[in-house]
Amino acid sequence: MKYAVIGAGLMGSAAAFDLAVNNPDDEVVLADIDTQRATETALTIGRNVRPEELDVNDHEALIKVLSGANAAISAVSYTVNYQISRAAIDAGVHMCDLGGNNDTVQQQLTLDSEAKKNGVTIVPNCGLAPGITSVLVMKSIKQFDEIDSIKIRVGGLPQQPRPPLNYQVLFGVEGLINEYIERVVVISNGKVASAEPLADLEEIQFPEPFDTLEAFNTSGGTSILPQLLEGKVNNLDYKTIRYKGHCEKFRTLLELGFASSEPITVGSTVKTMREFFEALLRKKLDYGGKDVVLARVTTTGLSKGLSKTLAYEFVDYYDDATTMTAMMRTTAFPTSIIAQLLAHGTVQMRGVLPPELCVPGDIMITELKKRNVNIKQTVT
Repeated sequence: MKYAVIGAGLMGSAAAFDLAVNNPDDEVVLADIDTQRATETALTIGRNVRPEELDVNDHEALIKVLSGANAAISAVSYTVNYQISRAAIDAGVHMCDLGGNNDTVQQQLTLDSEAKKNGVTIVPNCGLAPGITSVLVMKSIKQFDEIDSIKIRVGGLPQQPRPPLNYQVLFGVEGLINEYIERVVVISNGKVASAEPLADLEEIQFPEPFDTLEAFNTSGGTSILPQLLEGKVNNLDYKTIRYKGHCEKFRTLLELGFASSEPITVGSTVKTMREFFEALLRKKLDYGGKDVVLARVTTTGLSKGLSKTLAYEFVDYYDDATTMTAMMRTTAFPTSIIAQLLAHGTVQMRGVLPPELCVPGDIMITELKKRNVNIKQTVT
């Protein structure tokens, strides 16, 4: 078999690693606009990984890289996922991506009929949240007759936080700011509704060594779950977990206009406030410390006439053996798993389908356990 991974950054390299290690007899093409980065990463992973130079804006070159693959992964910016989806459909290749933006996913969903016509499955939003959490939500609701609430709580944190924000950049800064400023989609009283980002602050507890943490509204984590479960669930929301005090400090920066599109002239250069802010966050918050990912999906409702609460929870740490961050593991590994399910025909539905519509929860839990991402189930 052949797999294609587009993007040799942190997530792409982790996805290529997982594909290569679990499929030693298969070919993995790792494509990136930076040939040196792709080559160095391929050499580090193993001999069944082949580097390729690729500019994703070159449609013909993109189709050439995708052609012949049994499945492909987009591990580049969400801004190009639509055009990569189109190329995958034209090439007749199944594709999954890391998601990151609701509007982009809605664009991809318009390709559903074309994907079906070409016998292709496109799976957006395959990472951590949305991704693993969405699959866990769909697995949990099957165990209820009536559902009152679904609470999704996820956070990637530095193990050794540094003030003032007690946060470390673990994925793209552009995506982080989007989560903090864009419309938050929830279900409230059975209807799809909007909520304010960086609002509805709550305290949340995880086992030692963590003290009390905080969680607050952010966008993007629910994928299409609100539209899918409207009328079936009374309340559904997604909140990001951080160390206490982070939300108030970041909200203050946003209120001061640091993420605005207001242009600023510095010498002969014109940039927006947001561009300067992103550069500052990369400089100050990308300090390379070891991280940890915390996740919990809690569903409450009635089962056989009895009140029931079902929780799926996991804590994943930086892996010293592979020098992989917990965010890389919990984002890239589920995406790689889904690509393998597509390649092997385990997922047979065709069209544009986020993982909550096509990925079996039991298989995802089992495959993640093989990679030492252990999801614990608790029922009360």
